[in-house]
Amino acid sequence: MKHKSFFWFVLPSSIAMLLFIFFPILSVLLQSVFTEHEQVIKEVRNCGPFGCQTTTSIDQEATAALREAEPLGRFVGLGVYFDRGHLALSEVSQLWRESAGLGAFFDRLLNLPFYKAIAFTLTYTFVVTPLTIVLGFVIAVAVNSAARAIRGPLIFVSLLPFIITPLVGSLVLFWMLDARGIIGSAMQVLADDPDLSVKASTPLMWTMLMVYGVWHSAPFAFIVYYAGLQTVNQDTLEAAMVDGASRWERIRYVVIPHLLPITTFIALIQLMDNFRVFEPIVSFSAQAHATSLSWAIYNDLSGETRQLSSAAATSFLTIIGVAILLSPVIVRTYRDFTRK
Repeated sequence: MKHKSFFWFVLPSSIAMLLFIFFPILSVLLQSVFTEHEQVIKEVRNCGPFGCQTTTSIDQEATAALREAEPLGRFVGLGVYFDRGHLALSEVSQLWRESAGLGAFFDRLLNLPFYKAIAFTLTYTFVVTPLTIVLGFVIAVAVNSAARAIRGPLIFVSLLPFIITPLVGSLVLFWMLDARGIIGSAMQVLADDPDLSVKASTPLMWTMLMVYGVWHSAPFAFIVYYAGLQTVNQDTLEAAMVDGASRWERIRYVVIPHLLPITTFIALIQLMDNFRVFEPIVSFSAQAHATSLSWAIYNDLSGETRQLSSAAATSFLTIIGVAILLSPVIVRTYRDFTRK
């Protein structure tokens, strides 16, 4: 393709990326290094027949003038990133000096909001992503092996969790986990503990959130793998059967290598989605047991006092986290491409 043709070919997508990706990220980065101006306080001395009294109030005019002169706010550089709500460098160094051992240090570290959120986010990502890939592959192989007459209904049933709105699906599971729900009641009977509550246990709540994550995401992996299975070379499979390869050996040495590029694609999508986990935490009302980076952004932006700089800093740290997670997969894909 000629350079001129290539330029006009990529121009629309390049403009869209600048408008909807680059400039918003740049805006978030800019907002994260500024914070709101402090309100100007003025003292007023009132004197009467019984003496003088000094009162303080907010100088609305001075505050408005300050905000008009510097609309972005006060420049604080990386101060927001290093405060207690984020990386908390001073608090972390103090915990390191005061902690008796590494275990005690991490226990106290998880009390800090950012590290509590990143702990659940990473755990959720590294548990849900591989389980989603494995379960999606197993379902795809099973459906592809079923009789043609029942493949349509099986595909429809397998896609139901993906069709249901995430908020609705998580709410349904939340009600089922209630002490009066079918799953919550069954767990009380099996554990012989009438006081057992998923909502009151941090390990059980984490487990249920991850179960929901796999349940909701597996249909995506399934449909991508099922489409990939239709492209497997049948001649190669028949040759393997003639050579006496078992079903597992055909899957291991023929199907899985053929689907490796698709696995890379699914892993990229799932890593990005799982690292931004948000809906299950809100639907399960799990804030007391599990918080994520996306929930921290939502928390900063909600309520009467919106902390825009804090939300922007968390957003940019989330972007950095996603980039770090994707970098090994992207580097491996690039190396495989350059070898060809």
